[in-house]
Amino acid sequence: MTLIKSISGIRGTIGGKPGQGLTPIDATKFAAAYGMWIQSRNKGNDVTIVIGRDARISGEMISELVIRTLQGLGIHVVNLGLSTTPTVEIAVPMEKAQGGIIITASHNPKQWNALKLLNEKGEFISDVDGKEVLSIAEEEDFNFAPVDDLGSLRNDNSYMNKHIQAVLDLPLVDPEAIAAANLSVAVDAVNSTGGLFIPALLEGLGVKKVHQLYCEPTGHFPHNPEPLPENLTEIAKVIKANSVDLGIVVDPDVDRLAFVCEDGSMFGEEYTLVSVADYVLSHTPGNTVSNLSSTISLREITEKRSGCEYHAAAVGEVNVVTKMKAVNAVIGGEGNGGIIYPESHYGRDALVGVGLFLTQLAKSGLTTSALRATYPGYYISKNKIQLELTMDVDHILSQVADHYSDQEMDTTDGVKIYFGSEWVHLRKSNTEPIIRIYSESESEVKANDLANQIMDKIRSFA
Repeated sequence: MTLIKSISGIRGTIGGKPGQGLTPIDATKFAAAYGMWIQSRNKGNDVTIVIGRDARISGEMISELVIRTLQGLGIHVVNLGLSTTPTVEIAVPMEKAQGGIIITASHNPKQWNALKLLNEKGEFISDVDGKEVLSIAEEEDFNFAPVDDLGSLRNDNSYMNKHIQAVLDLPLVDPEAIAAANLSVAVDAVNSTGGLFIPALLEGLGVKKVHQLYCEPTGHFPHNPEPLPENLTEIAKVIKANSVDLGIVVDPDVDRLAFVCEDGSMFGEEYTLVSVADYVLSHTPGNTVSNLSSTISLREITEKRSGCEYHAAAVGEVNVVTKMKAVNAVIGGEGNGGIIYPESHYGRDALVGVGLFLTQLAKSGLTTSALRATYPGYYISKNKIQLELTMDVDHILSQVADHYSDQEMDTTDGVKIYFGSEWVHLRKSNTEPIIRIYSESESEVKANDLANQIMDKIRSFA
């Protein structure tokens, strides 16, 4: 059993002993800590928190525990039921709520679940805020309400339609152009809430031919739910067998988005953001942001436009959002298929990504594979190197940085070294003596060669 407490929430496998897995006691304890933290920020005022969950098997149980705990603190709850992470994010400000909790373990397998925590803006809480919540949980500093002051509960199933309408209302989303293109689309929603939201969105966008694959929100994931190529073989077969124009794949909480081309080839999660950003920049030039472990392609398509600048952020959605606000970015996100479009809200949103991408595809007149071919064909290699417990990882990273000091470098989050259009990014683990090494080049062989070169250098310093 595993239980991971972090600044962004609590995540773990269901079952086991308290403190070792995500048990009812752990879910209740952490919900209480978050509720107390929210109340401390709103002293003397009524507090409302929005709750939503993905379709995983343990979701209803964890949701009930969280809701009743918050009510026990005197907090009012708006329960969206089966929902998505971005839907809860937009619901928080719409409800004028003081926070939100999404009950989802994102791309993790079915035995996992988690509580993701939002602030009053519907954005993930900060590092400082997360540490306060962890401290309250550790001290078990709870104060529950007397019987006459218990919080209320309102169930609200209207937010799927509200979210979809918000996407349709975006100026750069063109349902008429999409409908006129007469596209056929296949959807793999891994039997979670994307199976409700994505087909409904496609209907609103005017897509009439939709092949639904695993769109029943049962929580029984038919394959590993992370939208990586090795997990998408079945939708690729459906696309080729039915002459489908595009495959859409989302993770269980619908904040990651991947596309599959009409020939069954992968568009590539890294290029979800690249393609959508290219479309957004063509209409609203401005700055872009992605994390340091994302493809250099976003930087290239940004800098080819006059007056547009690319900025890199530390890994983590909250860090990307912070950087986007600082540089007034028009779009940003992460290379895992996460689109953050401030015109909508500051959170990864697969629904927004689908609306923008389908508009781009429809107006381009290209096939999905032909659109993909307009962008570079870089490859990212992901490796790690294990070190001895006694080794000073920070010192080793500093030695690597000194050795390559003549190269362009970014030390915002570990060490990222650029070699022209190639790069390597080194980050230390916060929990074990490991250095994670991401490298990108024009081919798998060259990316691996670059990673091996850096790993050899690390071994020499170690």
